[in-house]
This record gives sequence, structure tokens and C-alpha cells, in this order.
Amino acid sequence: MDTVKGNHQRASGTTRILVMTAVQAEREAVLRGLHGDKRFDIFLTGVGPVAAAANTAKVLAVARYDLVVSAGIGGGFPGRAEVGALVVATEIISADLGVETPEGFASLEQLGLGLSRVRINAGLVSSVTEALLAAGLPVSTGSVLTVSTVTGTAESAAKLAARVPGATAEAMEGYGVALAAHCYGIPALELRGISNLVGPRDRASWRIEEALVLLEAAGSVLSSHSL
Repeated sequence: MDTVKGNHQRASGTTRILVMTAVQAEREAVLRGLHGDKRFDIFLTGVGPVAAAANTAKVLAVARYDLVVSAGIGGGFPGRAEVGALVVATEIISADLGVETPEGFASLEQLGLGLSRVRINAGLVSSVTEALLAAGLPVSTGSVLTVSTVTGTAESAAKLAARVPGATAEAMEGYGVALAAHCYGIPALELRGISNLVGPRDRASWRIEEALVLLEAAGSVLSSHSL
């Protein structure tokens, strides 16, 4: 946790940004893009929303940040985010947090039991999206779904897209990261490089390396952008 300790020695007024990635390959991609920018700290969440929430909260408990970013690769919904694009979340949704009823799925909000959506500041989304587009990167915006079980069939993908209109991408950590940030009153952002389409799991068609290159490019844009 030496990096966290180092935050307390930064000059006052310096923007501090925490980036959380699920795995080391994503972390390394973002690090390459940041080129040693000292405003950023990058830690691993582990896989899944529970690990993401716990490990993000652990970092936020010992250091102050102005922005928390969940970054990584993910699946894109056909027609909303294609392979080889970046997605900037407008809203981060825990897609399977709720209950099944005879009338269909009911979210925590519908049940009056809590929060399953974290909306991202529109100005932040616009600013980051414009910066990515200015750098010549392909970008989509929309809701990014957090799931505990990755969608693996066309039927499941269609049901999920119908249940969450505007769903653009799917990953496993964003909601956990965003919820931890929300609990500390810190703005959150989610960026995903799309490596595959949501639906049948055809690993031969995945473009993980290309998605990591996009993630590196996004890191470079964040480093040069006044967040």
C-alpha cells in the first residue's frame, strides 16, 4: 500500500484519481497509457462486484481521491458497442441485483430496498467522451451492466437487452467500484474496451489484445485531459 501512503504527501490542490482494474493485464495497459502520471493510482479489484466493492472501499478508507475510475475490457451489446470500440458509461447498473416475480424481474429500486444503479455525472461523461473522440478513438456511451455471471447465450443476451433498454456493455466490476465511490461521496466513471459481443461465448472471435490497446490509449487520453 505504499502508493496509497504516498497520496498524503501530494501538494494540496492536485487532482487525485483512483483507477481500479480487475486483472493485472488491464492494470498494465492503463499504466502504459498514463506514462507515469503521478495524479493516478491503480489497484486491482479482483473479479466480480463483491471483490470490486471491498477492494475499492479498502483503498478509499486510507486515502482521499477526487475521482474513481473502473477500467477494463468487456462485452458490447450488438448495435450499441462493437468490438474495437471504447465505452464510457452514462450509468452503471447491477443488472442481476433484484428478484424474479411472475411479472418479470424487479430491481432493488422497484422493491424499495436500495440502489442498483449509479448514474455518472453528465458533464464528466461528455468531457471524457469528447477527449477520446478528439484523439481519434471509437467511442460509444450508454449504460454499462455489471453481472456476476457473464452472459453466454443469445437468449440471455436478448432478455438482458430487453430488460435494460440502452444497455451498451457488460462487465463484472463497475457497480462494485461505483458503489464504494458513492458511499464515500466521490464521483465515479467506467471505461471499457470492447473485446467481444455479449452473447454466445466464442473465444476464437474475442479481441482481447486489441481491447487492451484501446485501454492503453484511453489511459493516455486521461493523462492529458484536465479531469
